[in-house]
Amino acid sequence: MARIISATARRLAGCFFLALYGFRVLAGDVSVEHARFVAERSGAWSVSVTLRHADAGWKHYADAWRVAAADGTVLGTRTLYHPHDDEQPFTRSLNGVNVPEGLSRIFVEAHDKVHGWSLHRLEVDLGKARGERYEVNR
Repeated sequence: MARIISATARRLAGCFFLALYGFRVLAGDVSVEHARFVAERSGAWSVSVTLRHADAGWKHYADAWRVAAADGTVLGTRTLYHPHDDEQPFTRSLNGVNVPEGLSRIFVEAHDKVHGWSLHRLEVDLGKARGERYEVNR
């Protein structure tokens, strides 16, 4: 009897968790698939980001990505002005991203019109040539 109650409690807890937090995943948050950072002669960075999102017309599409420091300071933002329903995943670039000297750990974050900024951001270490889902060219 205790096993049945325990299994039922686990299922209910899982449903509760999904109801509270899983709706963001099921509803289609935008995800950062890949990022490429290329050092510019000016000392700034050219950044290309590949996003994936189930764009569904003008009311629900990935509409921005940004580069941010760990403390939340925004270093650059790329606004996306239209849906990419038939172009998934897609890559867009931003030049002139200034990263303060000595800062090597940064994040790429993505936004869509319904869910806002995704909870899943890509961590990038500018001190490494490549990492999971990113590359850095100096």
